[in-house]
Amino acid sequence: MTNPDLINKTILFVKEELKNAEGGHDWFHIERVFKNTVLIASTETCDSTVAQLGALLHDIADSKFHDGDETVGPRVARKFLESEHVEEEIIAHVVQIIENISYKGGNVERKFSSIELDVVQDADRLDAIGAIGIARAFNYGGFKNRALYNPEIAPNTSMTKEEYKKNNAPTINHFYEKLLLLKDKMNTETGKKIAQERHQYMEGFLAQFYAEWEGEK
Repeated sequence: MTNPDLINKTILFVKEELKNAEGGHDWFHIERVFKNTVLIASTETCDSTVAQLGALLHDIADSKFHDGDETVGPRVARKFLESEHVEEEIIAHVVQIIENISYKGGNVERKFSSIELDVVQDADRLDAIGAIGIARAFNYGGFKNRALYNPEIAPNTSMTKEEYKKNNAPTINHFYEKLLLLKDKMNTETGKKIAQERHQYMEGFLAQFYAEWEGEK
């Protein structure tokens, strides 16, 4: 059973916190992940309040924008939820979602598991692929002043968590280091189905990109 009042208060809090955020990690990213979460949760047996809170708060203080500090997000989320007198069991679950949702190079095992985490993680990963995923990748690459593509710099698909966090490779490499890998890392059947469609869109984009790069089209 969802708590509409708490969800609405959380939406207002997140909108205010992220009003000056980078375009790929702003309120609209959260809103899309929230919508994906509602959709996926409707096909799973899960606690919708926990899943929706996890979606809304998962990037409340992304470590990428806090010098890599992964404790800021969970701390901000906990403080807000405590101010709303949310039960500790729910707070702890939401914090675990925030702490375990990130890709982190794809070579790090989650330290916590729940269907709610599965749902929110799929929802978040769906926003990293497809047309919006492509837009977000290049938006962040521009934000970090990264090259679009450099044929001399090969993708590194076996990075450690720390290497992944410090990676400054061209944006096209990010497709091979993360985006194209997400299809096979989805948790739910709904997530897998949507991911397949978005994955195919990215493959078409890359084919067009390389053709244009080589002056073939």
